[in-house]
Amino acid sequence: MGSLKSAGLSLLLLSFLLYIADSYPNIDLSNVGCEECTLRKNKLFSRDGPVYQCMGCCFSRAYPTPLRAMKTMNIPKNITSEATCCVARQTGIMVKNHTDCHCSTCYFHKI
Repeated sequence: MGSLKSAGLSLLLLSFLLYIADSYPNIDLSNVGCEECTLRKNKLFSRDGPVYQCMGCCFSRAYPTPLRAMKTMNIPKNITSEATCCVARQTGIMVKNHTDCHCSTCYFHKI
């Protein structure tokens, strides 16, 4: 009799949790707090005059490392990650102020 009450209570709790999960709004929360990659005014460097910079979020993903690539690694890793950063579009000519931003390969510079 005690196990029947326990099973009934578990079933009731499960149905309550499913009800809550079903009533929760279906909103895509994957990029909340992260705006699209665009040209924006940099508040930190805009003291003397407006300085604009490419800012925003781009995708990143992880996938299993291909076996052929893993054989060439000094320290093999099972997961390979790939990320893109919000950068200014290269036009081939020298420009002082960028006007177009897009998601492309991340480049990190050591200082």
